Amino acid sequence: MIVTIPTLQARNAPLASPAAQLRLLDELPLRGGDFDARLAESGLHPLTALGIQVLQLNVGKVCNQTCNHCHVDAGPTRTEQMSEETAELALRVLGATSIPTVDITGGAPELSPVFRRLVEGSRALGRHVMDRCNLTILALPRYDDLPAFLARNEVEVVASLPHYRQGSTDRQRGDGVFERSLEGLRRLNAVGYGRGGKLRLVLVTNPVGAFLPGASQATLEAEWQREMQRLHGIEFDALFTITNMPIARYLEWLQTSGNLGAYLEKLVGSYNPAAAAGVMCRTTLSVGWDGRLFDCDFNQMLELETGYGAPRHLSEFDHDALAKRRIVTRRHCFGCTAGAGSSCGGQTAG
Repeated sequence: MIVTIPTLQARNAPLASPAAQLRLLDELPLRGGDFDARLAESGLHPLTALGIQVLQLNVGKVCNQTCNHCHVDAGPTRTEQMSEETAELALRVLGATSIPTVDITGGAPELSPVFRRLVEGSRALGRHVMDRCNLTILALPRYDDLPAFLARNEVEVVASLPHYRQGSTDRQRGDGVFERSLEGLRRLNAVGYGRGGKLRLVLVTNPVGAFLPGASQATLEAEWQREMQRLHGIEFDALFTITNMPIARYLEWLQTSGNLGAYLEKLVGSYNPAAAAGVMCRTTLSVGWDGRLFDCDFNQMLELETGYGAPRHLSEFDHDALAKRRIVTRRHCFGCTAGAGSSCGGQTAG
């Protein structure tokens, strides 16, 4: 059994409000804490898109878990879900472009009624599809056929797992998550995932605490592949390391644990121009469950829509305008530019 905690929304917590989150971050006294000024020092201001290589579709905030670090504030009590009409609009937009990759996320995206339609529709258009999977969904009886469905459509599975040992994972994601995650991974291995072929399985790890990833992604990947095989008999293709973003539930934890100021100072002090140059928003366009457009999934959760005259909804989609749009940035963006960088694809700089 997975033990879940209430979402910020369910608790009517002050930080359930994106405006309150932004205000808290803006009011912190940080040395060198003006993100646009740091971009200017790096010759990167204004930050602009370099095209659209990934259309990231967030199909909603419904999830079977409520993880302590979740930037979406997702959970079983959320009701936001992409409609069939919005899903069909997304596929029409995709079909009118040559965007090569569709990245489906949530919540637990597989819980969305439109998930399979988006997968099959995107694959019919010849696009590479990624599923941001929490793994435990694969262990639910109702979703027994999911591994076979994903394999049949050659979907790349990008799966969250904080650590290859139980304690760290359950501390961040809830009691019982680790064992359910292993069960999900074994089901993926059983249909051919993680063995170096077409069925690519990527694990995503993030620190459990108020610190940055401690080692290089390549070093951690070798360690994880060795230990996951030794301890659990599980194979996977690659490991992404990401930095916890100081928004939503992780922001609340930083505040209540007394770590907020120090963590933000750490992010600001670790600003890396090379990481800033490679941030995911420069090649990704994020689509919300309601069709609104954002520069990234983090901006989406903070209600920071595309700006500076760029289209703001799928119904207004203009590829050329969006492919060269100016990116909306605020202080939370230091989370993607610290150290070796962080994105949905892991580290962004050496």
